[in-house]
Amino acid sequence: MRRCVFVLLLLSPALAYRGTAAAQSAPAPAGDPERGKAVWALGNTSCRNCHGGDGEGAFGPVLAGRKLPYERFRGYVRNPAGRMPGYVESQLTDQEIADLVAYFDSLPAVPKPGPWRFPLPEGAPRGQQLAVSTIGCGQCHGVTLETPRHGAAEVSGDWEWFTQMVYDHTTAQPQQWSQLDRSIPASTPAPGRVRMGNYSRMRLPESTLKEIWTWMTDLGHLVPLVGRIAPGTTDAKGITYTVNVANSGVKDKGLTAEDVRIALVIPPDAQVVSTTGPGYQGVRRDEEAKGTVAVWQVPRMAASDRHTFTITLAGALKAAEPPRGTIRWGKPAVKADEVVDIISTAGRGRG
Repeated sequence: MRRCVFVLLLLSPALAYRGTAAAQSAPAPAGDPERGKAVWALGNTSCRNCHGGDGEGAFGPVLAGRKLPYERFRGYVRNPAGRMPGYVESQLTDQEIADLVAYFDSLPAVPKPGPWRFPLPEGAPRGQQLAVSTIGCGQCHGVTLETPRHGAAEVSGDWEWFTQMVYDHTTAQPQQWSQLDRSIPASTPAPGRVRMGNYSRMRLPESTLKEIWTWMTDLGHLVPLVGRIAPGTTDAKGITYTVNVANSGVKDKGLTAEDVRIALVIPPDAQVVSTTGPGYQGVRRDEEAKGTVAVWQVPRMAASDRHTFTITLAGALKAAEPPRGTIRWGKPAVKADEVVDIISTAGRGRG
């Protein structure tokens, strides 16, 4: 592992600050710890994934109780010397940085960092080692980089797409968001502030990034299929649940899923009264689900395609507790994360 390089750079007495003279001379705004706590908790960025839920440290070093000078902390956030991205004003304002410093100062010091959010799996290949342990991509995106694999599939992204997303993320990500059909719930977090900064080619060379890309694409891009099931509606026949499934990729650019299988677990003692939607195959025993499932099979779903399915069940059921469900596809084949959970919209807003 190469975590020690990242940590030592951040823990140097001067916080490895290499900002500009302008950054050094910028007057420090008055920080408010309560505002800083809100910035930290509400996810303007994804800093907590590396530095811990309360700044106690994890993959990234401890921030709580460090008494970090505003100028040095701001300089590092804008121009990191270690292996983290730099954050621009539109992601994290100077005032928010001052509030974060005040928040960290209000916290007690910790004796040692907490555990990593995502440890490196045993026997990980080199590309995964680089992504999870050296650069830290996996601390936000998971050990199989699900988020960028979805992002690549949204637009059939290639190596050039990947380099832009890494080195110019604050520009490239909004451009991709602008192409998406926002009436389709996204497979990744909805647009807002861009939560990842821009990596430096000096700190993250293209040769290292290429190894990550090669490993990631060998796993396979994840077609961004999204499934939502709403609370049921009750009538004399039983309870009817509606399932919406969509490919949230960019129309005419994103990947097409073939042999799409939608499966809903039928609760014990429930009976299927009727269904709607294309490709209904009936019910069958599913060992993985440890129960009986109702299955639909759709030949293909291109980017921006969507389908609606309904199922009416009779029996002792609660309408507000929709059945569990999954989506799979046959092509393009992937080596990890091949199952998409159908998400209940009970208590959720749109998207």
